[in-house]
Amino acid sequence: MKAEPKAPLPFGRVSANFTLQEMIKSQTAMRLGIDNNPTPEHVTSLRALCNNVLEPMRDHFKTPVIISSGYRSPFLCEEIGSSHTSQHCKGEAVDFEVVGSDNYQVARWIEANLEYDQLILEHYTPGKPNSGWIHVSYITGQNRKQALTFDGKHYSKGLSK
Repeated sequence: MKAEPKAPLPFGRVSANFTLQEMIKSQTAMRLGIDNNPTPEHVTSLRALCNNVLEPMRDHFKTPVIISSGYRSPFLCEEIGSSHTSQHCKGEAVDFEVVGSDNYQVARWIEANLEYDQLILEHYTPGKPNSGWIHVSYITGQNRKQALTFDGKHYSKGLSK
C-alpha cells in the first residue's frame, strides 16, 4: 500500500557538507509518489553516517561526493527490488561516488581509515575508474567492518578488482 505523500522536509543540513535533501532524494519515489521522508531516528542515523564516513572521506579527497542513494523508505526499497530490511531503510547506508576518484581506490581508503559496518564495491570494472559505485553503512557502536565486492551477480569477501 502506497503511503500518502507528506510535505517535503526542509533543505536542512545533516552535516557540514551534506543536506537532508540529497540524502533522501529519489527519482523513483518522486515518479511514483512514494513518501520518502525519514523519521527523526532515521535523520539521527544519517547524521552519524555523514559525520563518521562521508565527511572524513570528503576532507581526505577534497572533492565533492555524489550521493546516488541514501535513505529509502521500506516501500521504496521494495519498489526498486531491494529489501525492506536494507540498511538504507534505517538511514544507515549510502551509495555514492567521489568526483574524479577511482571507486576502488576510494573503497580501499575507507577500508583502511574509517569505521564502517559494511563496505561494498558494486559493479566496478577494473580499468574503468568511474564504473560502479560504493555502498557504505555505519551503525553507532556496533560496526562489523565487513568489506565485500558485488559484480552484479555475486558477492565476494573483501575488495577486489
